[in-house]
Amino acid sequence: MAQMWKPQRVAVVGAGALGSLLGGLLGEGGLDVTLIDVWKEHIEKIKANKGLRITGHGGDRTVKVSATTRPEEAGKMDVVIIQTKMRHMTDGAQQALPLLTERSVVVSFSNGLGKEEILTSVIGGGRVLGGTTAQGAGVVEPGVIRNAGDLPSTIGELDGTMSDRVRAIAETFTKAGLKTTASDNVRLAIWKKLMANVGINPMSALCNFRVGELFDVPEVKAVILKALEEGEKVANAEGLPLRAQETVEVLLQITGKGGTGSNRSGMLVDVMAKRKTEIDFINGAIVRLGKKHGIPTPVNETLVAAVKGLERDFN
Repeated sequence: MAQMWKPQRVAVVGAGALGSLLGGLLGEGGLDVTLIDVWKEHIEKIKANKGLRITGHGGDRTVKVSATTRPEEAGKMDVVIIQTKMRHMTDGAQQALPLLTERSVVVSFSNGLGKEEILTSVIGGGRVLGGTTAQGAGVVEPGVIRNAGDLPSTIGELDGTMSDRVRAIAETFTKAGLKTTASDNVRLAIWKKLMANVGINPMSALCNFRVGELFDVPEVKAVILKALEEGEKVANAEGLPLRAQETVEVLLQITGKGGTGSNRSGMLVDVMAKRKTEIDFINGAIVRLGKKHGIPTPVNETLVAAVKGLERDFN
């Protein structure tokens, strides 16, 4: 009997906070990990420190990983995790091409809807898996990231089948310290995370709230719940049996003990850095699909407009 394939070499294209955390945890667990990013100062600090510094959950430590700004230097990989922002996902996919063999697998745990379609358009569908994660992280300084908690990740085939490669990756990642579930309905998992971001991201960015503060103000909580109710209707029209209450439960998991409540959302971090956000791929996705199905989404439309007002002069 042939031995089941097990991934050993992993690259992360887009080694910001979350990309660095994912790669760092896998490297700490014994996999051969290379972080790839255009942020030269971050990459050079990792090299100088002989590894990535991780603080926060799990304690302060230096994790051995390789790092480069040049994908072609990294060699061929078993798994490539693409963690660029959604607006840079096409660039990330193109950077991944030199890393791939016929058997390589590509997955993204980035927020937002449509990343798998972008990756497939560049890389080809046979290599692309769906992915999502509840993990959270922040950049402390170049070469140093903070782990905000210990929450699960999910991967799966885009066609809803359960494959040996998905099982192998989930098992290997989990053993390495990144708890990963193999799913036969990853699209539903992606939508559940999308809904969490629909609730968390815009209001945290607009109010300058950390994730765990979002339910502290009744009026803010009410707007979040209304945005989720609109998302539920859109998801149902897309054929997904999603309920807003399920998202509230996810939010409580993220913000509760062991979660990432002390973390700033990615959208808030972007606003603080005066960068364009991913609002078009989160609440904007609800608005677009709402129009497709003739479903009104006034709360999400308002949140999109408010965030775009904030980022008017951003890069």
